[in-house]
Amino acid sequence: MRKWGMGAGLALALLTVTAAIAFQQDARPPAQRGEGAPYEVFGTEVHDVSDHARGIAYQIFVSLPSSYASHPDRRYPVIYVTDADYGFAMLRAIGRRMNGAGPRLEEFIVVGLSYAKGEAPQASRRRDYTPTSHGASDAPTDAVHGESLRYRDYLQTSVFPFVEGKWRTLPHRRIYVGHSYGGLLGAQILLTRPEMFSGYLLGSPSFWFDKGHLLKQAPDLLERRTALDAAVYMYVGEFEALRRGDPRYQQEVDMVRDNAVFADMLRARHYAGLDLKAEVMAGEDHMTVAPRGFTQGLLHLLPDPKTARLRTEPKSREAPSDNAPR
Repeated sequence: MRKWGMGAGLALALLTVTAAIAFQQDARPPAQRGEGAPYEVFGTEVHDVSDHARGIAYQIFVSLPSSYASHPDRRYPVIYVTDADYGFAMLRAIGRRMNGAGPRLEEFIVVGLSYAKGEAPQASRRRDYTPTSHGASDAPTDAVHGESLRYRDYLQTSVFPFVEGKWRTLPHRRIYVGHSYGGLLGAQILLTRPEMFSGYLLGSPSFWFDKGHLLKQAPDLLERRTALDAAVYMYVGEFEALRRGDPRYQQEVDMVRDNAVFADMLRARHYAGLDLKAEVMAGEDHMTVAPRGFTQGLLHLLPDPKTARLRTEPKSREAPSDNAPR
């Protein structure tokens, strides 16, 4: 059994106090509304930012870091997450939770990218996150696909100027986060206009879409590019591999293989500015892997600078004592 000395007990007490102070530094929210009113996430904002080129109305969800108001001269990296109904609150919570007992992540602004107003989520993401008009076999016959490049342009021409004109951001430090179709969209942006983001968190990308269309395009797109300056973190769950007859696994596509193929394509180019990490997460499937993947991805892409330096600096060698063997 591990025994805790006085030093360890003091450290534990300090961690507890630090966590309490970090919690108290957040604006203390008023009590939630009652009588069946919707639950509110305090400290968040919603803004309308439409795609005027296509005539589609969207919203963005925004959460500022705890220190934003008290540090008026400070600027922050921005995380843009697709499927905001799912990913926005999760990333906000991960960012605050990870720093509860001391800094592990750099503070960031979260921008959630909503589905089109008035549309069903699946209809919106099918259209905006996919590269061709040839949809999945289980999609409705009248479903629209294949407008990912137009959605990419909307992000660059409408969302970025709005966010960077309203809040104190670091435009050269934008982080993309997407899972599934969102991961597919992120991979396409990385291949076609990588300078839009400095970091990419690509979760379980749906490379299988339209018979692997983007994977087939990737070699030619990479061949045209002499440089690729970005940090990329890719994850996929162990059970997203193909193993017919075992219900834990995929029955039609092999997303683990596809993830590895894409990562190998990137590595093969030997881009000096590319920082790539790809992981297969044990015990996870397509529906469970995102929270863990988002957490590990943020630790890779946005580690707290001081903590990261301590982890990477070599430990100093102590001089041996008089009684130590030489």
